[in-house]
Amino acid sequence: MSRTKGRYQQNLRADAARVLFQILEQGMSARECLPNAQQDHNEKDKAWLQEMTYGVLRQLPLLQHWLRLLLDKPLKKNVKIVEHLIMLGFYQLAFSRVSTHAAVSECVNACAPLNAVATKGLVNAVLRNFIRQEMANELPDNEQILSGQPKWLYKKLLTAYPEKHTPILEAMQVKAPIWLRVNQNQKSTDEYCRLLDENDIIYERQDEQPQGLILSKGCDITTLPGYDEGWFAVQDGAAQLAANLLNSQPNERILDCCAAPGGKTCHILELEPKIASCVAMDIDPSRLQRIEENLTRLGHQASLICGDASEPKAWWDGEQFDRILLDAPCSATGIIRRHPDIKWLRKSSDIDTLVALQAKIIDAIWPLLKPGGTMLYATCSILPAENQLQISAFLERTADAALDPEFNNDAIDKPGRQILPGEKHMDGFYYARLLKS
Repeated sequence: MSRTKGRYQQNLRADAARVLFQILEQGMSARECLPNAQQDHNEKDKAWLQEMTYGVLRQLPLLQHWLRLLLDKPLKKNVKIVEHLIMLGFYQLAFSRVSTHAAVSECVNACAPLNAVATKGLVNAVLRNFIRQEMANELPDNEQILSGQPKWLYKKLLTAYPEKHTPILEAMQVKAPIWLRVNQNQKSTDEYCRLLDENDIIYERQDEQPQGLILSKGCDITTLPGYDEGWFAVQDGAAQLAANLLNSQPNERILDCCAAPGGKTCHILELEPKIASCVAMDIDPSRLQRIEENLTRLGHQASLICGDASEPKAWWDGEQFDRILLDAPCSATGIIRRHPDIKWLRKSSDIDTLVALQAKIIDAIWPLLKPGGTMLYATCSILPAENQLQISAFLERTADAALDPEFNNDAIDKPGRQILPGEKHMDGFYYARLLKS
C-alpha cells in the first residue's frame, strides 16, 4: 500500500494513539492490539510503534501529570483518544530523539485519521506550551509518579520491600534484555556461541544458566543462526531456572501445569530426554496451540491436555507424577519491565482473586504428585501474597508437604527464592521446591 511520507508518518502517530487508547481505555493487552497496528508498517516503523507505546506506558504517571497541568479539562469520549496522542507527543519531546518539529507537527497531523480534526489547534497549543515552559525539566517531587507505577502497585512494593523498593522500582523501568536458551538437543552452548561469534553478534553468559545467553543489543530473532532449525528459544534467565530446579530424572513422569507458551516444557525435555513422559496442560486452547508450535520448532514431543488446573478430575488419568512444575497464574508484576501494559491492566483487587485461585490450584494438583515426589511452585510475581505467604499457608494446611531443605535461600518465615527484576539481568520470579512425604 503506497503512502506519501507525510501520510505514512501521520498514520504512524495515529496508530500509536489507537494502541494506547485500546490498552488504557478498553483494557486490551499490547499482545492483542499492537500487532494489528504494526501490520501495515515496515520493520523500522513496527519497532518505532512498540518503542513509543511501551515508552508511554512506562512513563504514564508523569505524562498524565503534565497533561493535567496543561489541559484545562479532560476531553470528552468521542475525542478522548487525543489525550493519548498528546501524551505520545510529551513522550517524544521528553524521552526520545524525535525532533521537536516532527513531534509537534506529526501529532497535529495525526488528528485527522483519528477523526478529531477540530482538536488540531488544541494539540498544537498544548505541545508548544510544553516546549515553551520547559516542562520536561520540571519533575514533580513525587516518588510514585516518577516510579512509573500505578498507585496501588507502588504502595504494595513500598510495604513489601521498605529497604529495597527504590532499586526495584528503577529496575522495573529499564528495558529488559533478550535472553536465549540454546537447545542442547541441537547444539551445545559452546557451539552456538561460536556461531554467534562468526556472525559478529555480541552476547554475555551467566554461570547459573548454562544453556542461557544474553544478547547485548536487540535484533530480529528470526534472523539469528538456526532459528528455523530450532537451535534456540527466547526465554528469560529467571524462567530458565525452572527446568534446572525441577531436576527431572530418567524414566520419570512429569507434569507441566499451566504450561503455555511452552518454554519450560521444552527446556524440561532438553535437559532430560530420557523421561518416561511429559504432560503439558493449559486451560486456553489458543495458548495450547503455542505450546505445540514451540515443541514442533524445537523438535520435541509432549502430551498436551486442555484443562482447568483447579479441576484435575476432568482431565487427569489417575496416574501420579514424579515431578510437577506448577507455573501458577499470577499478577505478572515481575515482568512489567518486559510488558509495561501489565501494570495498567491489573488492579489491586485482582491480587486477592489471584491468591485465592493459586491456593485452589496448588491444593487440587498436590494429590497428583507421588509420595516422595517434587513440586516446583513458580510465579513471575514479586508480591509476597502470591509467593512466600502463599507457600507458608500451603505448608501450614498440608501435612505431607515440606520445603526441600536444599532449596530455601530465604529465611524460614520467607520460604523459597524471590528473584527481583534486574537481578543478574533477570525478570522477577519466585520459586519454591516442595517435597511430598
